[in-house]
Amino acid sequence: MEILTKDFYNRDTLEVARDLLGCEIVRALEDGTQLRCRITETEAYIGRIDKACHAYHYRRTARTETLFAPPGTAYIYLIYGMYHCLNFVTEEEGEPAAVLIRGAVPVANGDIIAKNRFGCKEKNMTSYQRKNFLNGPGKLCRGLDLTRAQNGLDLTGPAGGLWVCRGTPPSPSQIQTGKRIGIDYAQEAVHFPWRFYL
Repeated sequence: MEILTKDFYNRDTLEVARDLLGCEIVRALEDGTQLRCRITETEAYIGRIDKACHAYHYRRTARTETLFAPPGTAYIYLIYGMYHCLNFVTEEEGEPAAVLIRGAVPVANGDIIAKNRFGCKEKNMTSYQRKNFLNGPGKLCRGLDLTRAQNGLDLTGPAGGLWVCRGTPPSPSQIQTGKRIGIDYAQEAVHFPWRFYL
């Protein structure tokens, strides 16, 4: 499958967030096994205007430095001291913007992903576990075994073991938009319809 190039990410963040729906995240393990998930939910964050973005008004810290990296870079951070969140840096280098990957469904090696999440094979998951498999950024990172160790990886090639491929794009009627989740502190940015989901 075709790996997304830097040009894909070096665009308007809202367009990238929408266009990522249906694409596949590939996580290569040390033994060569590939975990694959189809993206079903994204959120856009644009530092120059967005109070929900970690780098609002170009705020640079050790945590946010990756947001200023070239487009197509993985930005992974820790929230609540326990959950990792996977983001893809967008727009030109130096412009802090990214897309948070909020949800996905397994495409290949679901048993390994299920073991990472719940310690069992996919077929042995309960209905509750199936419903809540990868439907949140922390759940997704746990399923794919992603941590801060992968922060800063180049997503545009297989060298780092994490990349994104074009999948089957959804039809426009399948794409929903809405407010982002968990950003009550962000004043007017709370109301930006920058969440995209299937």
